[in-house]
Amino acid sequence: MTDGDRDDRHSEHQHDGAGPTAHGGGPHKGGAGAEGAGQEETGHEPGIPELVIISGMSGAGRSTAAKCLEDLGWFVVDNLPPALIPTMVELGARSQGNVARIAVVVDVRGRRFFDNLRESLADLEAKGVTRRIVFLESSDDALVRRFESVRRPHPLQGDGRTLDGIVAERDLLRELRGDADLVIDTSSLNVHELRAKLDAGFAGEEEPELRATVMSFGYKYGLPVDADLVADCRFLPNPHWVPELRPYTGLNEEVAGYVFNQPGAKEFLDRYTELLELVASGYRREGKRYVTIAIGCTGGKHRSVAMSERLAARLADAGIETVTVHRDLGRE
Repeated sequence: MTDGDRDDRHSEHQHDGAGPTAHGGGPHKGGAGAEGAGQEETGHEPGIPELVIISGMSGAGRSTAAKCLEDLGWFVVDNLPPALIPTMVELGARSQGNVARIAVVVDVRGRRFFDNLRESLADLEAKGVTRRIVFLESSDDALVRRFESVRRPHPLQGDGRTLDGIVAERDLLRELRGDADLVIDTSSLNVHELRAKLDAGFAGEEEPELRATVMSFGYKYGLPVDADLVADCRFLPNPHWVPELRPYTGLNEEVAGYVFNQPGAKEFLDRYTELLELVASGYRREGKRYVTIAIGCTGGKHRSVAMSERLAARLADAGIETVTVHRDLGRE
């Protein structure tokens, strides 16, 4: 993240020890509650608000995510104890549509109440509330740099090092990360790139059945930590060893033509597309709305880029809203 996110990190810790903070995004016509939710015990009949829970590592950009949703018209509540989330949703249901979409930031600042989160989520599910969990992730190195840049301690480090606090927080949030609908790794993102990802996921008034991010990457730079599925294109000959293709990327037509003229390339694309369509059907049945598909090659410059572009086009043709990201393009 850039200096803008360091300001965001500073903003997160300004509220340490404070109570919940609400930021009204104003009425929003889209995203009203689940159909058929039924009448509340209080006799009120308005739809149940849509709910997003924002969590993740301290310093990974939670405040930026919250501000982005607020700009998109969500009613944002920061530092709300998890036990009060069902109450917040109930109040939104009584607002006669004025609070149709609620985003709640849950993090270790409310660690005294964190054990209540799973109970609250079960309560929401029983009431038919449509809820999603967005988890902001980042590497240890990136988080340490951000804390050092703002000269503030990690909220869990106590008398230890910043890294000790990060490790403790990761352990505390491990189960929640596993339950997340959308994981965003902000290690190499600036504020604007993070906002773009959230805009893609939440800007539309009508929620699609499934959104996919197809990400190319280079294995020599490490696996993407936010990938749901990973495929390897290193079985194809590398255009890097063709002198006239080496300077170009997989976005170049000649490079893409070289890649897809290799034995197995088209067959891989066809069969992997069929597999993903099968997986997408299962995701829809299970209510999963986001999937990140990572396609890797050695450097993330040629093969994975060309394959990601073709795969994204195939998924879009299949009715899956798709965004393409080339994580490591330009690093070589």
